[in-house]
Amino acid sequence: MMEFLHNYTFIYYIFIIAVSLIITSFAIPSILHVARFRHLYDDLGHFRKEHDHGIPRLGGVAIFVGFTITSLLFCMTDKSLPINYLLTACIILFAMGIKDDLSGVNSHTKFIIQFVVCAILVMLGNIRLSSMYGVFGIYELPYFLSAILSILIIMLIVNAFNLIDGIDGLAATTGIIANGAFAILFIYIRQYELAAVSFAMAGSILGFLRFNLTPAKIFMGDTGSLLIGLISAVMALKFIQVNMLTANKLPGIYEAPALTVAILIGPIFDTIRVFVVRIASGLSPFAA
Repeated sequence: MMEFLHNYTFIYYIFIIAVSLIITSFAIPSILHVARFRHLYDDLGHFRKEHDHGIPRLGGVAIFVGFTITSLLFCMTDKSLPINYLLTACIILFAMGIKDDLSGVNSHTKFIIQFVVCAILVMLGNIRLSSMYGVFGIYELPYFLSAILSILIIMLIVNAFNLIDGIDGLAATTGIIANGAFAILFIYIRQYELAAVSFAMAGSILGFLRFNLTPAKIFMGDTGSLLIGLISAVMALKFIQVNMLTANKLPGIYEAPALTVAILIGPIFDTIRVFVVRIASGLSPFAA
């Protein structure tokens, strides 16, 4: 019986990956067609651009569509993850991202909207870091400090993925590795609904990746990188949260905080490095 259930679960996750991949893969050619027809290209001639021809920046639309449809159709709803607040946050960030990809959004507006999105997840969805696991001798965190720290962590990871979206395939590959790793770890500790969300995101990115490898036909833009960063941040906090050591239960994985940092160390380290270099140079850390 257990073997049957394991086989069924395996097929279920393969199905989630396949559906999200197919939806994204079918959406991108249509997006490319509209982008060419409406001349919605990356701005040529900009000093930060190395490509010599127009490339659409709307790949994140396909990732959003693939992830959202798959999540609504197949992901199990459970109190361990408030999917309504998660999708609300995704839609708000999607709206800001597509506005930024089409006409630009100033850094102050971005910061405010990101803060609102993070507050929805932390304060309404209760997706937060509630313990320091003994780091600096601190265990349980007061709610206010936990909420502020969680908002900052989510914003850090979201912007980390946004910053590494400058090389073909880099943000997409990092997103697949991160969400794939979280999905496998969630299965190990029997958090199947969380694994389903991670696989839905990984499958959606995988469908996009083949169009983004050099020579790239499309970029994910802020729409995609912000969404991938958001889901990766939520999965990171949930992984730490469900493994929290309490008086009533032992965690499935004791090393959850260290594993989370290891999975996301690439974009996090790069973001800290960029911020330090820019501040030392007298530039805004949020400058393009």
